[in-house]
Amino acid sequence: MAEHIVTLITSGVTEIYSGMALGVDQWACEIVLDMKEIYPHIRLIAVRPCEAQAAHWNNEQQERYFKILAQCDDVVTMQARYTPSCIFERNRYLIENAKYVLAVYDGGTKGGTAYTVNFAKNKSRWITIIHPDTLTVSWVLNGS
Repeated sequence: MAEHIVTLITSGVTEIYSGMALGVDQWACEIVLDMKEIYPHIRLIAVRPCEAQAAHWNNEQQERYFKILAQCDDVVTMQARYTPSCIFERNRYLIENAKYVLAVYDGGTKGGTAYTVNFAKNKSRWITIIHPDTLTVSWVLNGS
């Protein structure tokens, strides 16, 4: 993932958006924050579905989340309170504001990542997909 983030940065990407979910989203944030030492011009923007995104996470997960959040250059919050649509609203916002998408995705047809990758394809985004089990990389260029 770090290699692909560096490729994006060295190709001219200056703003990196994250949905701040547990797992891959936060790993990517930590990589970007480390990269800011080498590439101080890049900006990390957290896009939260709601203010209480981490409310039901354990203490360690919350500490990590708020530590990352405090280091972001900007924070966008879709809704004050959780609603069934706020996560999809966040995912659409991420794609609407991105030219390039880096996804860790197993190719499944259900779930938030599948929805977001398909939305990115429909919006003709350049997508790099890393399979979580095999680490194989594939590309979708301009949604095709």
